[in-house]
Amino acid sequence: MTDVLILGGTGWLSGRIAHGWLEAGADVTCLARGGRAAPDGAALIVADRDAADAYAKVARREWDHVVDVSSRAAHVAGAVAALGDRAAQWTYVSSMSVYADDMTAGADESAPRHAPARDGQGEDDYAAQKVAAEDAVAALGARALVARPGLIVGDGDPSDRFGYWAAAFLRAADGPVLLPPLDGKTAQVIDVDDLAAFLVTASPGSPVNAIGDARPLGEVLDAVRRAAGHEGATVIADADRLVAQGVEYWMGPHSLPLWLPEEMTGFMTRSNAAYRARGGALRPLADTIARVIDDERARGVDRERRAGLTRAEELRILAAVTEGPAGAR
Repeated sequence: MTDVLILGGTGWLSGRIAHGWLEAGADVTCLARGGRAAPDGAALIVADRDAADAYAKVARREWDHVVDVSSRAAHVAGAVAALGDRAAQWTYVSSMSVYADDMTAGADESAPRHAPARDGQGEDDYAAQKVAAEDAVAALGARALVARPGLIVGDGDPSDRFGYWAAAFLRAADGPVLLPPLDGKTAQVIDVDDLAAFLVTASPGSPVNAIGDARPLGEVLDAVRRAAGHEGATVIADADRLVAQGVEYWMGPHSLPLWLPEEMTGFMTRSNAAYRARGGALRPLADTIARVIDDERARGVDRERRAGLTRAEELRILAAVTEGPAGAR
């Protein structure tokens, strides 16, 4: 039986990875703070990764595979130091945010990265932390795999980015929905279960962009709209008007998720050729959308969320941006 240690294993993505390994017949151990339960069938070891003895309980045995998803470079480096010589294979889940060039369309894994965080500095700099974590894992050489996912989507997504659009179309019913500019915009996502399956089966090797195909953003939003059964108008707002109303890009409160600044022309267009060549699967986007719609209905389309606009905010902004020439379609 394969002995797998997941540094995490109780969160959204790491929990799906744990489930994937359990379904593959592995003996799974999760090391986490203990605030949430491990998946059924997995053992949980409670530990604080900031503590000096964080890995003491798991450093006494050999592991066939260690998986780490941390965004703290110090955590990753500490795990490699404590467990690196006890792991036959090591998978680190990084991010495509490591890339410094967000303008070049179709860039692959050879694109330049940001500078790594150094000596505990830049703890709030996600990209720099991920780069430094990748560098720590690189010390394991041919035993390591670094996967760089982009926007991970699916049911249960705690970021609320992709799910916002399902909720927006569902709650509007036959009312209008506010959209960002769509011309030339793309969306590139990966289903959480496709990513988890890849991380369970992939062999060590060079870093890989674990991401889906780049699609026109308008086509993606239309697919969500159709699946939600929305019958109202959609209003495409001018970027300047959205900015003037305080609408944020990409994620977070008061945002239009997946909308990117003009200069980020390559962020959602990166090459996934290596992912496909190494066995990465991509389910039909419609299947993912259907799961997300069901999930948003179950969780509540008007719930407090981490990304997007409330319906009241959306209606206020719709009124403001449609004063004068409108973008209804």
